[in-house]
Amino acid sequence: MCGICGFYSTQFKFSEDKLSSMTASLAHRGPDAQGIFSDGLCGLGHRRLSILDLSEAANQPMFSHNERYAIVFNGEIYNYRELAKQIDATLRTTSDTEVLVELFARKYLKFAYQLNGMFAMAIYDKQDGILYLLRDRLGIKPLYYYWNPDSTSEVNFAFASELKALMKLSDIPTELNYSAVQNFLHLGYVPAPDAIFKHVYKLRPGFWMIVSKEGIREESYWQFQHKIYDRDTQEKLSLLNKESEAKKQLKKLLQSSVEYRLISDVPVGILLSGGIDSSTIAALAVESSSSKINTFSIGFKESAFNESDFAKTVAQQLHTDHTEFMVSVKDAQELIPQLLNFYDEPFADSSCIPTYLVSQLARQHVKVALGGDGGDELFLGYGMYQWADRLSHGFWQNLRYPIALTLGPFKKPSFQKAKHLFRYSNSKDLASHIFSQEQLLFSRRELKQLMISPAKENPFLAPNYPRNLNPMEKQALFDLQYYLPDDLLVKVDRASMQHGLEVRVPLLDHRVVEFAVNLNPALRYKGKTRKYLLKQVLYDYLPEKLFARPKQGFSIPLADWLSGDLSFLIDRYLDKNLIERYGLVNADSVELMKKKFLKGQKFYYNRLWALIVLHQFMEKTY
Repeated sequence: MCGICGFYSTQFKFSEDKLSSMTASLAHRGPDAQGIFSDGLCGLGHRRLSILDLSEAANQPMFSHNERYAIVFNGEIYNYRELAKQIDATLRTTSDTEVLVELFARKYLKFAYQLNGMFAMAIYDKQDGILYLLRDRLGIKPLYYYWNPDSTSEVNFAFASELKALMKLSDIPTELNYSAVQNFLHLGYVPAPDAIFKHVYKLRPGFWMIVSKEGIREESYWQFQHKIYDRDTQEKLSLLNKESEAKKQLKKLLQSSVEYRLISDVPVGILLSGGIDSSTIAALAVESSSSKINTFSIGFKESAFNESDFAKTVAQQLHTDHTEFMVSVKDAQELIPQLLNFYDEPFADSSCIPTYLVSQLARQHVKVALGGDGGDELFLGYGMYQWADRLSHGFWQNLRYPIALTLGPFKKPSFQKAKHLFRYSNSKDLASHIFSQEQLLFSRRELKQLMISPAKENPFLAPNYPRNLNPMEKQALFDLQYYLPDDLLVKVDRASMQHGLEVRVPLLDHRVVEFAVNLNPALRYKGKTRKYLLKQVLYDYLPEKLFARPKQGFSIPLADWLSGDLSFLIDRYLDKNLIERYGLVNADSVELMKKKFLKGQKFYYNRLWALIVLHQFMEKTY
């Protein structure tokens, strides 16, 4: 796992000194080595976290045997040993990076179809003066780029693993992207391809980009919607009704995925929450590993949010070497001022705090950890999917406004959330509305009143699918397209890489994803059992009774903290004068929310948190 950056400029606009500065800003992602390459037209920078082949020979930038191609690479290719057999040359290292650059030299961009892994990479063709960028199928590894075509025919392009590295280039303006601000308040993150600044973007998952003297060209090589079978094909593959066959196939895929992700030249551990997903990964890892597995968890002193006892019980059952850390409000308080330094953009997922702390804990013992992300999106684990099903029915659609009006006077958070869920106006954008309200963030309707200058509304329209999907499946695919890559995976990547910890995600092996999106929904959500088939695999290893409890999620008691020890954040960042200074949102509307929250209406806590994060960003940036 590493940090990469670089530029391509026909005006020779970016110097080697600037490249060195960009690379150095990513030192936390790769504390083991630094390297740069520049020929004036193109520059490549790399910070290395040594996981495979720890020798200096595997440092980057790395060059192909014929010296034509240079590569900088962030991630891991798990099937690199099989791919190495296709190369008719003696390899100089045992690293996956060398396999990548040699495959590209032989197969050009088609090599991407063969890769099983997580990656963001740049490959420069020195002979033809062309730069190639690629990002993995699910967006596990990040890649930002700057592109601002001007009136001249010159090309000035830059890229980096994190936004902070791009901002080392003084030529890149920090002009606010108001559409991104609005989407952030709606979703709690900035969805790709946008970034918080104009002319800065994120390369979308499953895309590659070609940069040349003619400009840039972006193309998709993998999208989950293209992997969804039509109904006839799904039935022929016997995934529709045969539970035993589906379970056998899923178990085999998961075993293979976990075995791949245990390949390492350094110690590997498991981030264990005690829930379904991480417990399944831990069980499979114990089965596959010849040595004792390390597991790590954190808990909260507030018992309602504490799952550490469940994690400890799972660890005892699996006989892992388990370590836990208890989180207090003081730990969070010390972290909050630093969060923007980690995430660079406004980012309102407060679970980044425990993610940071568990990564810190794990890094004291291992350099690689496996996580459980992806299970809810692939196997219908979130409660909001039931809302998608409910709101798709004509009865609820026709009565949604009267129901919302009836729920209005009730102050209980669950009633308030239901009221806002029923108050949607555009059924085409229902998926983002359901997500937004499940997260207790601002609806489109609220944003029109809140924003001083509302940006043009761009609905998150669902792709066309080869077969009819039910509302729960469609909502899950919204999360797979937006929430997973732009929130959950961002959260884990920045938190773990801040400590030089590589986190691998077995459930997001593309083979598992392609299986899950074609699975009969009755095997994903059966009766009232969420993640049904995944649980059946888990119960082969651990007793079902260990998981007979409501889903909690990896969250913190933020509402309590904001009304107590963290209330100073409201006073500082939601001060009326400060809000009016930046002129993004209506100060009177914020004052009203603050009063309601401070009088005990906790429903508003996440809206206030998003506004705190936004104005913290404005203070730091402007």
